[in-house]
Amino acid sequence: MKKKKIAIVGGGVVGASAAYLLSKEPTLEVTLYDAGVGQGTSAAAGIISPWLSKRRNKKWYRMVKEGAAFYPKFLSEVMDGSDIPKTVYNQVGTLLFKNNPEHLEDLLKIGMKRREDAPEIGELKILSPAEIKRKVPLYTGNDSALWASGGARVDGKYLVDLLIQKAINQGAQFIKDHVETLTINGHYPVLKTTQHKAQFDTVVLAVAAWLPNLLEPLDYKVDIRPQKGQLLEIELNNTATTDWPVIMPEGETDIIPFDNGRIIIGATHENDKGFDLEIDKKQLSHMLQDATTSFSDGFRKAAVVDYRSGTRAYTSDFAPFFGPVPNLLNVYAASGLGSTGLTAGPLVGKELAQLVLKKPTSLPLEDYPIENYIQSIK
Repeated sequence: MKKKKIAIVGGGVVGASAAYLLSKEPTLEVTLYDAGVGQGTSAAAGIISPWLSKRRNKKWYRMVKEGAAFYPKFLSEVMDGSDIPKTVYNQVGTLLFKNNPEHLEDLLKIGMKRREDAPEIGELKILSPAEIKRKVPLYTGNDSALWASGGARVDGKYLVDLLIQKAINQGAQFIKDHVETLTINGHYPVLKTTQHKAQFDTVVLAVAAWLPNLLEPLDYKVDIRPQKGQLLEIELNNTATTDWPVIMPEGETDIIPFDNGRIIIGATHENDKGFDLEIDKKQLSHMLQDATTSFSDGFRKAAVVDYRSGTRAYTSDFAPFFGPVPNLLNVYAASGLGSTGLTAGPLVGKELAQLVLKKPTSLPLEDYPIENYIQSIK
């Protein structure tokens, strides 16, 4: 029996998740393309704790809520019974700070209500400074924080590396190359890279902010813009940080502890830099100082050991989308996940895989309408 040829363009969390799932199918031949430049996931370390957001978009919240619930089940399947590597994902809980104590009470009420249909939130309570210090010994502040025991952290680079390797083990081909054009030969999509040209039965576009580059030459208007995100990694000597919770200070900069004293801090949200990936060490130094004012000198003056930079994708109304590309047979796409890409990415990858397999999705397509953001102008 001739296998159907499936191409996935983009090896971030969405594309890598779809590649892993589709490569399990014996009737499919899966090829994953990624040039390895600018990818948002590989530059990201994320917090899986969407339940305490005040964002009122119910469809967005459903996606991230179900995305958070999907993570442990998905990674357990990926690991096939082995323990999930803590370098990839670890449920360590979340500490969320607000400058106004009343806002913590408001968020506690929101969290308690949302926990009714999202039990994975776990324990919710406001912790005193002394209780916070027991979880994070280097904390020196006087503020309380909202604790959610179900919160987790994920390192995007380790996650996509794991998924791609598992897909390869299942027979997928991974080509580290840039896809220059998408064309159509009858009903069949054709991809041209810098090295070769190939025709497929189905193509999945998981290229985030680069989606206009492939669709605009086919006379589509694409509502996507890039946003630059930078973060840095510090190392605390002789400090056990594996089970420290994720720390979310007031503002957009988070503190995400990993193993062996490794802590990632970030990320920036820069809307005017396009696809620029240059590291601004001065800007990141200011970000480090602002994020760690409530911690000991050992934390604030720790050595910086790495920098990362990547590109997120946003729509004009900040809503994500996925589905079949309008008027383009056998081509599917997803984008607009923004800073929640790591939370929702594996689930959206699964939904794209379901569409390729002609199976129903768990998220209603009409709630994330691709036709609102990808429009034919022929």
